[in-house]
Amino acid sequence: MNKENVNSMDPELFSCLLQPASADLDPGYIGISRLLLFRKAESGVRGRLPTVTYIRRPRNWELQIPSQASTPGNSGRWLPSPSPHSLMFEVESWSSSRDLRNGNLASSHRTSFSSTASDNDQLRRRGPEPGYSFVGMHCIFDQCKASVTVLKFGHMSSDLLAYGASDGTLTVCTVSESPSIIKQLNGHSKDVTDFDFTSNNQYIASSSMDKTVRVWELSKGICIRVIYGVSPQLCIRFHPVNNNFLSVGNANKEVTVFNFSTGRIINKLVLDSEVTSMDHDHTGQLIFCGDGQGCIHSVTMDSHSGALSRSHRNRSTGKQKSPVTTVQYRSFSLLARGPVLLTCTQDGSLTFFSVALEIQGYLTLRCSLKLASRVHSIRVSFCPLLSLEKGEYIVAGSEDSNVYFYDLTRPKHACVNKLQGHRFPVVGVAWNHGENLLASSDLYGVVIVWKRAKTS
Repeated sequence: MNKENVNSMDPELFSCLLQPASADLDPGYIGISRLLLFRKAESGVRGRLPTVTYIRRPRNWELQIPSQASTPGNSGRWLPSPSPHSLMFEVESWSSSRDLRNGNLASSHRTSFSSTASDNDQLRRRGPEPGYSFVGMHCIFDQCKASVTVLKFGHMSSDLLAYGASDGTLTVCTVSESPSIIKQLNGHSKDVTDFDFTSNNQYIASSSMDKTVRVWELSKGICIRVIYGVSPQLCIRFHPVNNNFLSVGNANKEVTVFNFSTGRIINKLVLDSEVTSMDHDHTGQLIFCGDGQGCIHSVTMDSHSGALSRSHRNRSTGKQKSPVTTVQYRSFSLLARGPVLLTCTQDGSLTFFSVALEIQGYLTLRCSLKLASRVHSIRVSFCPLLSLEKGEYIVAGSEDSNVYFYDLTRPKHACVNKLQGHRFPVVGVAWNHGENLLASSDLYGVVIVWKRAKTS
């Protein structure tokens, strides 16, 4: 046997031929016998194995849920969920950006869900984060003729949704099984910058660029009080414990506490720059205020008298000072094992702080993420808290008309999913109380309510 034949021979067969034979038997016979036994055993194993055909899913497999054409007469329409067969693939469905550029989406509101980032090869392999996969659009509101700048669900409510627009209108609707508009609140003459529900969802207080704060009674759909200011009113919050206190931040660098029942000023505090966003902690003893220079102020508030006093200031670390578009407090985080604060500036800087309530709201930076700089004031929000997840997830609108989900603990591969369906920059996002619906709004006045997939 030459060397070339040995190199091409099966290693197991070659080992059989080299085994020593007993002295009283012919070596050639022994080698042929072992060869035949080896081939017989190999063919027997093949015969016992079942025939299996493996079908690989294409890389551009996508879950698409077509909707009706977007017309004002269909505002608030309900979109049926996909069939159970399509739900089997909801977590692993995605579409490539190449498919979208080639126009595979037949409608402006056809939905495809994908996990992408600029370096999304790894994301496509692992698919969207299971906790933030969606099965489709629940409903669409598109009657608004101006950009929807802010939207929120009611306190402890899964189906009460309101949104304010740049034409001064405030729309209240329900997203139950029969989505519909409940009230259209007209009174502001310029952009609605912010609003907040009372704890019982019977009233809404709104702020506007027209320098007024308005209080609305939802059951009647009327404005019951107008509070006039000297500068644009930029953000507003009810006290979480004492709803008779209404805190407002304005372009005149002031945080003002009003008496909700009378409209009179209770207290006022002047900061270093215009107050662009704010949020209370769950005790009502602290207000976290973001200003026009990117700084975050911790302000203590007396729940009985409404007295305000400055405690701490977290300076912006960026070279250029950018206004804070979002300040959102959460009473617990798995990452920080305590209360946390999420902030976002217009230049795309996301920051995540631990909050020391015992030190009057002292903030400690835990992690940060830099997104692309934005032209518009785009808001972000915490994602639902999942007990099995180790990361810290947030959802944000984007000027490329998509809704993105990020894990702040993964700076290199932060994007874990995205929703496609809007045609214009997405500026607002909000979760309902049940955390099964996510609402997003864009500059064209379209509000989409997305339905989240059930998780085991």
